[in-house]
Amino acid sequence: ERVDFRRLHAYRLGRARQALAVSGLGAVLAFDQYNIRYLSGTVIGEWARDKLTRWCLLTGTGEPWVWDFGSAARHHRLYAPQIPARQSLAGMVGMRGAVSPRAGLFKTAALEIRDILKAEGVDGMPLGIDVVEPPFLFALQEAGVEVRDGQQVMLEARMLKSQDELTLLNMAAAMVDGVYQDIFEALKPGARENEIVALANKRLYEMGSDNVEAINAISGERCNPHPHNFTDRIIRPGDQAFFDIIMSFIGYRTCYYRTFSVGKATKPQVAAYKKAREWMDGAIELIKPGVTTDRIARAFPKAQDIGFDSEMAAFGLNFCHGIGLGLHERPIISRLNSFDDPMELQAGMMFAVETYCPATDGVSAARIEEEVIVTPAGATIITLFPADELPIANRY
Repeated sequence: ERVDFRRLHAYRLGRARQALAVSGLGAVLAFDQYNIRYLSGTVIGEWARDKLTRWCLLTGTGEPWVWDFGSAARHHRLYAPQIPARQSLAGMVGMRGAVSPRAGLFKTAALEIRDILKAEGVDGMPLGIDVVEPPFLFALQEAGVEVRDGQQVMLEARMLKSQDELTLLNMAAAMVDGVYQDIFEALKPGARENEIVALANKRLYEMGSDNVEAINAISGERCNPHPHNFTDRIIRPGDQAFFDIIMSFIGYRTCYYRTFSVGKATKPQVAAYKKAREWMDGAIELIKPGVTTDRIARAFPKAQDIGFDSEMAAFGLNFCHGIGLGLHERPIISRLNSFDDPMELQAGMMFAVETYCPATDGVSAARIEEEVIVTPAGATIITLFPADELPIANRY
């Protein structure tokens, strides 16, 4: 069955209502673009992701309200029937400080929010907010609105994916499967990291991606320590190189690493890859409903095992993170946080499992990432470009 977008919206809104109902909050106010999309099914250009220029209100008794960037409100009244027409509004506050609070836009918006809370019968209850410009927070407080953390409510809602969400996540992963074939063929001496990034961006947009958020391209001596970026470094024979493709299809993201050696592989490179794969397989084998995240975290190496002094310094190298409309959702599983705050895995979770092992040559490293869906029977891997053994691109 193909994706049913009305069913998708109904599921997401239902999950948000359930999370809100048990939170002690009367409403949630979202500036996080992923939360706005989850609640309302509306989105505008990627440029708006971090500008705090759109917001959405959901009370425990009503339908979503969306304040949009100028003419986008009229557009959504025409093409987003899931939002009541009178609740698709134009709005503007500060554009991250570019408009001074002296203009009064924060105060006007805060009073509008207060009046809606009163009209929908939740004005005596706290309002949860995910992210916000400080002047808006102050204006709400001055209007008599009690403000609390609303991001926890939204992340709780987003944690379990519907069949439609899992289908979109699988389609996104399939696109990256294909791009890794292109990278495998293009990875030759003389190519630059940025050229591989350009190739991947072009291919992904041709395939229908709505946003290529980032592509890491790391080769040669840059592999250790992991810099989380790309440069114009020229790739050379015998280099180890790894890539991460972070992009979205109809909002649903990928986080998908693969490692290659160029032309040939050294014994330290092969050994590092084998160890990273062992850590990966050991973690995935444990994944099933009812297992707690501290057990998964114990499958990962200690920070000292990969050359770091602390788990904080090694964070992000061997861990798991939920994926959905956002890159980092629940659960987050690592030796840094999961021993102190374990949670139980549930069917319907979807997350990425990442491992990293530095090579004994002091410069190379292996980096692998698999995206998995938690099913009643265990983990189903949806990232399918071959990674059981170290791939050699354009072998000599």
